[in-house]
Amino acid sequence: MDEGTEYVKKFDLEDRTFDFANNCKEFLKKIDKSIHNIEYYKQLVRSSGSVAANFIEANESFSRNDFVHRIKICRKEAKESRLWLRLIDINELSEAQRALLIQEATELMKIFGAMLEKIKSN
Repeated sequence: MDEGTEYVKKFDLEDRTFDFANNCKEFLKKIDKSIHNIEYYKQLVRSSGSVAANFIEANESFSRNDFVHRIKICRKEAKESRLWLRLIDINELSEAQRALLIQEATELMKIFGAMLEKIKSN
């Protein structure tokens, strides 16, 4: 693989959304399984996976309206993932990892928002 290919792959949004969902899953393996955390755990698994799944669906959409709809769902699910990440009770050792996941959810929200703004202006 040459340097140019690695650069493109590193910034591929389909890979990035997959990595976000996978990183959330790995983070959850390390948290306390208290009753309320289990509910947040389930919600985070769903919402982070939904970001990735809906982005794949957006890339396969048949119309502009379908694409816009899927990107809106991606943005909504990234925002929801950020909520669940904030609500989960964790120990201090996991705080840095949670902060990185919250940052990634926020960046994904901004990316999807920018995509929607660009589509609206065209």
